[in-house]
Amino acid sequence: MSPDLPPYRPHRPPPAAARHLPHAFTPSHDSSPSYTTYPRQPLPPAPAAPPRLPAHVGRPAERSDRRGELRRLRGAYRWQRRVATLTALGYFTLFLVLSAYAPDSMTRTAFGGMTTGLLLGVCQLPVTCLAIALYEYTARRRVDPLAERLRCHTEADGRQRRRRQERDR
Repeated sequence: MSPDLPPYRPHRPPPAAARHLPHAFTPSHDSSPSYTTYPRQPLPPAPAAPPRLPAHVGRPAERSDRRGELRRLRGAYRWQRRVATLTALGYFTLFLVLSAYAPDSMTRTAFGGMTTGLLLGVCQLPVTCLAIALYEYTARRRVDPLAERLRCHTEADGRQRRRRQERDR
């Protein structure tokens, strides 16, 4: 036997007190000494440094303010789409429901020989134009001012970034 190797130890069963515990596990054989890693296994990579923000990104307060502006812009745009869509689809849905569930009222003569259904169908074009007008009105009133403010902030940030880049050259 070589003096470098540890002496052979046969497997010994765990003590009687540890036999009933599920977490007490003793391997059935002792094939090799226990290493934390295998001898030729590479070391784990070093933890990465926290990412640096680009120079064009403003201070945290400015970023959160811009996030709030973007959130308001998305909300205004969402509201704008809902109003215009519900105006056009609401009228069309009303026309379909009346046609399906109130055919008596849709076949009544309104004036000049036109039925109520035909009159409501002809009115669909002006209602669609009204939906377009509402869309444009809400765009000018709610969305455009928010977008313009955000555009000004973005352009100002771009000018500051260009100045910094020219200064750093």
